[in-house]
Formats: sequence, structure tokens, C-alpha cells
Amino acid sequence: MTDPACDLAIVVAILSSNFDLSVSPSYCFAGEVGLSGEIRPVSQIERRVAEAEKLGFSTIFISKYNKPFSNGKKSKIKIIELSDIPSLVRNLFQQ
Repeated sequence: MTDPACDLAIVVAILSSNFDLSVSPSYCFAGEVGLSGEIRPVSQIERRVAEAEKLGFSTIFISKYNKPFSNGKKSKIKIIELSDIPSLVRNLFQQ
């Protein structure tokens, strides 16, 4: 995997295994993870969100630092913005 946007999904897989908790198959993840645990923005986020919606995902987790969508199109997919790994854990496992 060479796309940094896969980082967040890999971290989720590791956390899920470590905590022995399942992750909903309707969740999608797109974000680069820095060495200090920050979730960095990725390129082409509008396209990634649209593709996740097209594939039937109900929720996508992205960096809060991604630029807001500019095309004005209302998305049906729920977007959860994250700043770091602790915010990921709070939003993913403590519902």
C-alpha cells in the first residue's frame, strides 16, 4: 500500500484487534497518520467521500484538517472529522 490515505484504516485494524472489538463494515476511513498520532489531510477527499458513498458505506472518518467541500453537493454519507488517534478511539469504540 503506497497511498498514505490507507494509514487510518490500518490503525483501525490494529486497534480493533488490540481491543478485541469489531468495527462496522459500513465504516470507511481516509487519512494519513503522523508519527505523533495526528490525523493528516489527504488529497482528493471529495472524490474519496463520493466513492465511499457510491460503494454503500454509511460513514467515513477523515481528518478535520481536510478543506471543506466546495462543490455544495449534499452528501448522504455521514462524515466524522478526527484530529488524532484519541479522537478516533472516542468516536469509534466509545459509542
